[in-house]
Amino acid sequence: MLDPRLFRSDLEQVVQQLQRRGFQFDAVAYQALEDRRKGVQVKTQELQNERNTRSKAIGQAKAKGEDVQPLLDQVADLGDQLKAAEAELNDIQNQLSVLLEGIPNILDATVPAGKSDADNQEVSRWGEPRQFTFTPKDHVDLGEPLGMNFELGAKIASARFVVLAGKLATLQRAIIQLMLNTHINEHGYQETYVPFLANADSLRGTGQLPKFEADLFTVKNDPTFYLIPTAEVPVTNIVRDVIVEAKQMPLKFVCHSPCFRSEAGAYGSDVRGMIRQHQFEKVELVQIVTPETSAQAHEELTAHAETILQKLNLPYRKVLLCAGDTGFSSSKTYDLEVWLPGQQKYREISSCSNFKDFQARRLQARWRNPETGKPELVHTLNGSGLAAGRTLIAVMENYQNEDGSITVPEALRPYLGGIEKIQ
Repeated sequence: MLDPRLFRSDLEQVVQQLQRRGFQFDAVAYQALEDRRKGVQVKTQELQNERNTRSKAIGQAKAKGEDVQPLLDQVADLGDQLKAAEAELNDIQNQLSVLLEGIPNILDATVPAGKSDADNQEVSRWGEPRQFTFTPKDHVDLGEPLGMNFELGAKIASARFVVLAGKLATLQRAIIQLMLNTHINEHGYQETYVPFLANADSLRGTGQLPKFEADLFTVKNDPTFYLIPTAEVPVTNIVRDVIVEAKQMPLKFVCHSPCFRSEAGAYGSDVRGMIRQHQFEKVELVQIVTPETSAQAHEELTAHAETILQKLNLPYRKVLLCAGDTGFSSSKTYDLEVWLPGQQKYREISSCSNFKDFQARRLQARWRNPETGKPELVHTLNGSGLAAGRTLIAVMENYQNEDGSITVPEALRPYLGGIEKIQ
């Protein structure tokens, strides 16, 4: 959520910044609501002052033995007026809160202009795509003989689910273990285990609610619970309503979890294979930092995700998302896109974002500034380090052999008992 003071101090600048995203903010409607709030708030304060003054007069009259009934009648009438004014003020403030919850974050000044992913800026590339002596297959054709079963996933659940069996399932587990060990032992993250269900307050705090409710799965017998779309939600909520001491900063969490997404509005998009599933595994990186360090932390977190791709020797590119493609809560986002020979294109495998104080304001997540001794909002960041299913796809396609077998990357062999090939 944006700071309400921004709208009161420089509304025109806020409108211009939001227009960079293509978000049309109704400043006239907001200003009319804000003017009403100011008027009713002044009226409420005046009624409160008048009631206090008359209550004091009643006390003085009682002390003198005077008849206080006329004064009591006046105070009773004031009480009714005050209740009505307070109710109106509360209603206006709720309307303003709903309005502000639907407004995206202000973009960082370094975010390039643009309307769609076609306008994203490539920052760098790592590795060279392998030159095959045969026509490479995609992961679906490779996976079916090795234990990747989409028909069984559909029978058990529905389309966009998969069952992995045998060494293919073990390979995905090995990928996850490599990620966790790297981020814990080399990058200094604390491993975290969290609930896979979250309440509305948690999802509202990280920005999934109310805007993206259609993308969430709810629990039928208790719709106040949602299946988590990413571990970002429960992990970031660790600091909800918390004041973190300066000596504890930065906080760095890594969490492996399943993720559940309804993919509302994505019908017909990437329906083949494991690219876009209703359930998938991910290793999530979350950092809670001080405002002056968040830009550096963003570069660091992104580099941590890149490390996994480099260890697996998977070609990828780093892309800075343009204004129109940056997510609702994010101020700045890098995507890492891995090369998939079966599609002959780079596909997203990690999204690393700096939210600045946008989530923290919703969460009331703060740290105590040692210079002032006062609580201030933290900055929050997260990124996939990495999406396990898409990493499995990338390993399969990049390490495939002409006979349909998969060579196991050296970095994963210790987790597979030294096995060098899956066939």
